[in-house]
Amino acid sequence: MDFYLICTILIVLAAIFGYVNVRFLKLPNTIGLMIITLLFTLAAVGLSHFNDALLEAEKELINSINFEKVLLDGMLSFLLFAGALHTNFEQLKVQRGPVLAFATIGVLTSTFLVGGALYLILMLLGIPVDFIYCLLFGALISPTDPIAVLGILKKAGAPKQLETKIVGESLFNDGVGVVIFLTLFQIAGSTEPVTALDVLKLFGIEVIGGVVLGLVIGYITYKLLKSIDDYDIEVIITLAAVMGGTVIAQQLHTSAPLAMVTAGLLVGNDTSRKNTMSHLTETYVDKFWELLDILLNTILFVLIGMELLILTFEVTAIVAGLIAIPVVLACRYIALLLPIAYFSKKLNFVPRTNAIMTWGGLRGGISIALALSLTAEMHRDLFLIITYIIVVFSIIVQGLTVGTVIKKFGLNTASDKEIQ
Repeated sequence: MDFYLICTILIVLAAIFGYVNVRFLKLPNTIGLMIITLLFTLAAVGLSHFNDALLEAEKELINSINFEKVLLDGMLSFLLFAGALHTNFEQLKVQRGPVLAFATIGVLTSTFLVGGALYLILMLLGIPVDFIYCLLFGALISPTDPIAVLGILKKAGAPKQLETKIVGESLFNDGVGVVIFLTLFQIAGSTEPVTALDVLKLFGIEVIGGVVLGLVIGYITYKLLKSIDDYDIEVIITLAAVMGGTVIAQQLHTSAPLAMVTAGLLVGNDTSRKNTMSHLTETYVDKFWELLDILLNTILFVLIGMELLILTFEVTAIVAGLIAIPVVLACRYIALLLPIAYFSKKLNFVPRTNAIMTWGGLRGGISIALALSLTAEMHRDLFLIITYIIVVFSIIVQGLTVGTVIKKFGLNTASDKEIQ
């Protein structure tokens, strides 16, 4: 299939499924689209016993798309920039300590906890897998997905300070998680011994380099926006910043996700907006990125639902995936304990912060994309099934109930003023 046809099919399906969700199911778009796409895919499998035309067409579409490349090298930069652009910078600045701790210490701790636990689980199930490959799984499943989190939390009614922690963490831990994954991937695939210095060098180039690049791109964008007053060109400048910045990050081997989050926060904060954008420009920039965010989100979750077709299900892998769901949640809870205990003494944390952050930390397309990048030697099929089961549970079950959990703890926005 050619590029235009693939895009057309995905957008048409996203529009149809989105309409069905808004008209009948009335679920958050991310959840509704995934459920409808999964049902559509299962229906295609069922109909294939009578006529396999629909199933074969869907398989051809999925096989024509490199999900890993499309998400990690394309869509992710746009989605993260859009998310950062609309993040409350003042709230994030107040919560910067815990947010950075969650995104670094939390992800690293979770990676090793999940990797160690899964290694034991697979041993008990009679599936011998090297520990380094289990650590790779820990790295790909530990980051929470900002794309899933941003859309669902808006409707969940979380207190603003708690929402800032979860959203801020998800924006940054995505880039950190990818860097940890790439570091472990290099160690696992290298025939030469990898030293601690090599790891620190790679980590430094990816993380520090990504943040510095984001600051440079954000500053240049800020200066360009400040020097003119033309909303058409200013919208195009923000788009060019993301596209050009992503290409530069890839060429420099720095983290494009971290660069785009940094640039988005720099361009989107209140001070920058007042100095660079007229009210009309601000409206157009916000609406453009909101629309692009919604469009890419709908396409992404349709793709996640369709990825079901590429999986080769085995009983032991399904059992491992089901066992891994509570294990991953428990490891996230433990990984957040130390940062929360430290910062809760300095900042006013809402009650049950750890429980809500654990249940509200959704996994999504990034985890699937990283699992797809594994090689056959790294047990790609096994980890892909486990990842898919966790992601589907996370988005559908956790996503549908996070609002209920927040209300059960008496922490919905109605009580937000009392908490603050």
